[in-house]
Amino acid sequence: MILWPAIAILPGARIDGGNLSVPMQIVALLTLLTLLPAIVMAVTPFLRISLVLHFLRQALGTQSAPSNQVLIGLSLFLTILIMQPVLGQIYQQAWEPLDAGKMTTAQAMEAASGPLKSFLLKFAREKDIRLFVELTHRPAPARPADLELQVLVPAYILSELKVGFQIGAVLFLPFLVIDLVVASVTLSIGMVQLPPVMLSAPFKILLFVLIDGWNLVVGSLVKSFY
Repeated sequence: MILWPAIAILPGARIDGGNLSVPMQIVALLTLLTLLPAIVMAVTPFLRISLVLHFLRQALGTQSAPSNQVLIGLSLFLTILIMQPVLGQIYQQAWEPLDAGKMTTAQAMEAASGPLKSFLLKFAREKDIRLFVELTHRPAPARPADLELQVLVPAYILSELKVGFQIGAVLFLPFLVIDLVVASVTLSIGMVQLPPVMLSAPFKILLFVLIDGWNLVVGSLVKSFY
């Protein structure tokens, strides 16, 4: 993992067969907990899900409904649901052997990176991976499994941003049609007292409810990761 070389050379670290002393384990744990929100947002489906839900709220024109807390909570629980197989593999392959004393810390971190790499490789585009291989001036790997996390993580983020914006653009289209129709009707009858966006909002919400939009959007998002 990325943090291991830095942790290993810190003052007070004691490496007995690759294991850190208790104080350094606490420091490493606190460091990982500090980075945990960024890790969750960057290397999990949370990025795509939260981005799509934000676009959906903008398309509906409801401004702050659902609230940010609701969207983040929904994104987090969906992320946990999707990542359960990966987390289970990491637990079995890395944490259990480490807890049983069969692996050193470095070996456990290396074993934990395997399932994560497999997940990232499924959704990182080859074009983005090639870009970061060139930017880091690393030799081209013989096989995808040889790619390092320093390359895979930013490539995965770029790929997820592209997919999130694509889905968001598709979600905007039907609601944009409603906005155009309502604006044309209101202007043709000379109703200029109310903005067209305010008049179209109930129609967009009604359409979304009638087609069971939340079920469709959430179901499509989760299925896109399988």
